[in-house]
Amino acid sequence: MDKNVLTMDEACAYAGISKSTMYKLTMNRKIRHFKPSGRRIYFRKEDLEEYLTSNSVMTIDSIKEDVEHNYKSKKV
Repeated sequence: MDKNVLTMDEACAYAGISKSTMYKLTMNRKIRHFKPSGRRIYFRKEDLEEYLTSNSVMTIDSIKEDVEHNYKSKKV
């Protein structure tokens, strides 16, 4: 897909989310969307990617590195 603005069906396919889940996300204003005519819903790819990559979970190695870094920086 080379388009930047996607229809509901295209956005669902792109994000791998069912239509009912996408409607719930829009109703609850959890994902940014546009309704230029007041009816059809459109999404920007970058907004879908932002939603999909939000709330990341750190790996065990990242957590260990953070703990080591914080321990070393607090040690006087």
